[in-house]
Parts: sequence; C-alpha cells; structure tokens
Amino acid sequence: MDDRGHLTTEHRNSRTMELGRADIGETFDLINSEDATIAAAVAAAKPEICCAIELVVTGLRAGGRLIYVGAGTSGRLAVLDATECPPTFLTDPQTVQAIIAGGAEALTCSVEGAEDRFVDGEEAIHRRHVDRSDVVLGIATGGTTPFVHGALRAAKIGGASTVFLACVPQEQAGDEADVSIRVITGPEVLTGSTRMKAGTATKMVLNMVSTITMVQLGKVYENLMVDVNTRTNAKLVDRGTRIVQTLSGLPREAARELLGQAGGRVKTALVMHARGVDQDAAEQLLAEFDGHVDRAVGEQSL
Repeated sequence: MDDRGHLTTEHRNSRTMELGRADIGETFDLINSEDATIAAAVAAAKPEICCAIELVVTGLRAGGRLIYVGAGTSGRLAVLDATECPPTFLTDPQTVQAIIAGGAEALTCSVEGAEDRFVDGEEAIHRRHVDRSDVVLGIATGGTTPFVHGALRAAKIGGASTVFLACVPQEQAGDEADVSIRVITGPEVLTGSTRMKAGTATKMVLNMVSTITMVQLGKVYENLMVDVNTRTNAKLVDRGTRIVQTLSGLPREAARELLGQAGGRVKTALVMHARGVDQDAAEQLLAEFDGHVDRAVGEQSL
C-alpha cells in the first residue's frame, strides 16, 4: 500500500487542531473560515480551467461529449453536474455524462476498492467508444485515484482530449492529461476528509465548466436559461413562461400561450415573437445561427 501522507489533502490543518474539543459555534467558525479560502484557490487555477472549457466547447460543437470520471465524492459531484445539464440546458443526456467508480451503487453507498482498479477505468472508457471530438475530465482530489488515471489513459489512446482536476500540486501527484487543473485547497478541517474543501472546489469547477460551455453554445441569453426544458415539471414550465414574459414584455397568459405554440421551447418562442414568424421559421433561424437567440433575432428587439 502506497503512503499518501505527502499529499497536502492528507496533511493536518494547524488551524483546526482543537476541532475535537470545540463547541458547535466554534466548529462552525472553523469550517466557515476554511471554506472562505476556496474561491481564491479556484481563481488561481483560472488559466487551466479556461483552457479546459475551450476544449469542451470545441468538442461539443463538433458533436462530441463531455465525460466526467471520478470516484467517491468526486464521482458523485460529477454525476450531479452531468444530470443537471438536460433540464437546465436542454442537452441530450449523452452530451454531458459521468462515470463513477463502482457504478450506480456507488451513488448511495461506498463501494470499497472500486477506485483502486486502473483497468476498470480503462474499460469504462472503452465501453463509451471515445474519439477525437470527446473530452474526458478526470477528477481525483488527492491526485492518485487509479480508476481515474486508467480512464484518462484509455481516453488519450482513443484520441479524446483529456483534462485532470486535482487539489494537490502536480509535483505530489502527476498526470498525463492535455490540461491539468490544480485547485490547491490545502489541508482539510477534518484531516483527509476531501468531501469538504476539496469537494466544494470540485463542485465550483464543474459548475464553471458546464455553465460557461453552455453559455458559449448559445444556451443562455443575458443571464437567463433560455434552453430550459419546460416539458418536465411545473417549476420549469413556470420558469420558461416567466423568461418569455420578461424578455417579450407579454402578459403572463400570452407568454404561456406563445410558449405552447413554440412547442415548449423558450428560444423558439422568443424568435417567433421578435421576428413575427411561425415555429418552423423560428427554429430554422435558430439553426442558421447555431442556437444563439441574439443572432437569430438580429436587429429586432426582444
């Protein structure tokens, strides 16, 4: 068994040595003060995060996929981010997907040893038949997870672009990815519990990767999710209606009716209203302008 004691995520935090004797309020303050450092750690990795996003945008524009790979907390956060893309951005469920070591069972309980098998990571990627249009983003907060490194090795052999996200310096745990993102969160409040600061940093980075990618792909207008899936539940129907209402200036009932005429597609409804065209013509315009509402509308005002 390898000694991982040199990893910063395994070091003891000198600021929280009294954690076991602290009362509730003191413990809150300790955790809160450590969490306050995470945004700065993410900001320090901006160049690498932006490079990764450029790879993802290019890949998705070419019809590829973003495939997250992780184990434990990293894998669960990956699944969370991937699962939120279809309702938020109306993406195909295959466009952004996640692989977690141990499979679906690992989402709700620990599958011991699943992360330790390099070959399982390789096989998970082989089953997805990756190619040059795909981007595989491996997550291992401590930087050493064999399952993740196996997946990245197979992805690179398959021609996919690769990204690695870890919370330790590269000299402590190297990688062979095209882009290596290192968000140095330091020792955890509770020694080795990377579900805490490292987990929070991971969620922040994945949110940025998926959200900024979708912005670049035209799935956002101003700061509104104009590709929201309005066919799934009442909350999203309401959100879609309010977006149409806000941008078109129509009364609520008229906005709801327009959304219905657009087949529930917010972007289509907006172009129909701005250009005075029917659903088919609006969707043709959107197709011509790669789904960007502002371009499809042209000089017309929403």
